[in-house]
Amino acid sequence: MATPLHDITGDTMNTASFRRPVLAAVAVGALTLAGCSSSGDADDAPTADATTPAAGDSPALETFTEGVLTIATGEPAYYPWVIDDAPESGEGFEAAIAYAVAEELGFAAEDVVWVRTSFESAIAPGPKDWDFNLQQFSITDERRNAVDFSSPYYTTTQAVVTVEGSAAEGATAIAELSEYMVGVPSGTTSYTVAADQLGEDNLAVFNSAEDTVLALNSGQIDAFVIDLPSAFYLAGVELEGGLILGQFDTSEGGDDFGLVLPKDSPNTDAVTEAVNALRQDGTLAAIESEWLSASVDVPVLD
Repeated sequence: MATPLHDITGDTMNTASFRRPVLAAVAVGALTLAGCSSSGDADDAPTADATTPAAGDSPALETFTEGVLTIATGEPAYYPWVIDDAPESGEGFEAAIAYAVAEELGFAAEDVVWVRTSFESAIAPGPKDWDFNLQQFSITDERRNAVDFSSPYYTTTQAVVTVEGSAAEGATAIAELSEYMVGVPSGTTSYTVAADQLGEDNLAVFNSAEDTVLALNSGQIDAFVIDLPSAFYLAGVELEGGLILGQFDTSEGGDDFGLVLPKDSPNTDAVTEAVNALRQDGTLAAIESEWLSASVDVPVLD
């Protein structure tokens, strides 16, 4: 299960510092991410009879508007998922994913139309006025009762958060972090990854993510481990002088994010095949590196 705040990670670069003016916008997006870890895999997605044309071919999907691919995201859509609330620019992790999927499905950029929805309405039962929606939706069996999911386009990773002036500020390597008192919520993916990567000698275990944040604010610990989407929010909004030191090079046990489609959509198979193709040819990894590592300066810890 993800933590209540939501469980979420290149060559070493400078420490990532997220100030309130930039990441205050992340607050709503990060908090709505909360949900259970995926209890299914890519093969569990509902099936349909749609076929996926090669990029450049005439699209063979049954779209909401004929000849147009209608993609939905949040209102507003937040950094680093969408830059400047302008998904049509293709800038930001999820905006770039959307256009890559569209191209794989055979749609030119000018044939993509964006609409906005709330997080809750997107995964609620009922008809939809879009072909797929992406707002960091964790794939869960409960949500599959109301909507379809593609295979995952991103699996959350774990990051290390601290504050300015702490003993851990400036740490760039796992060996360095092992020397400091690092907090983790008990029974979470964060704990599992921290224990594996840092060892258990200097881990401080707390009942919840909220308690872990309080411990850092009060100086009981030097840093804590949390999923990357929550790290964006906490470092920018909840912590004074919050810093993301880096992310671990593992996504084991993380939440899977999938594209949401209307329940029993005839396009679910085609969209899943498109996502799978982008994973296999390295496109998803390249987009992740560009928008969740390099552009927001969250390096992978050595």
